[in-house]
Amino acid sequence: MDIFSKIAAGEIPSYKCAENERFYAFLDINPIVKGHTLVIPRREVDYIFDMEDDEIAEYQVFAKKVAIAIKNAFPCVKVGEAVLGLEVPHAHIHLIPMQSEKDMLFSNPKLQLPEEEMKEIADKIYAEFKKL
Repeated sequence: MDIFSKIAAGEIPSYKCAENERFYAFLDINPIVKGHTLVIPRREVDYIFDMEDDEIAEYQVFAKKVAIAIKNAFPCVKVGEAVLGLEVPHAHIHLIPMQSEKDMLFSNPKLQLPEEEMKEIADKIYAEFKKL
């Protein structure tokens, strides 16, 4: 079982932003901006394009709801989406609140936020997600 599967199963703590039976969203612990969220399928699949068509469609619809929740929690111009990352062999979508395209640069310095602030951010996103 990979680290993201353990996070989705609750075996490793995370800052939960949204979930359903098939997908899970949580804050990136090395965010490039406040509200930077990862969205994963609960099923272990390394490469997003290895997912079945219906599953990837549901995944994107779930990510859309999470993006709406992020935008409601953290007003921004748009929420950017990126699919990248080779370090964890589990498909994941990055959702990043953007004021400008520079907010999507993964070479930007990572934020170091206190645990309490991370919890507040996740709770705020989750509260918005539950309204959808």
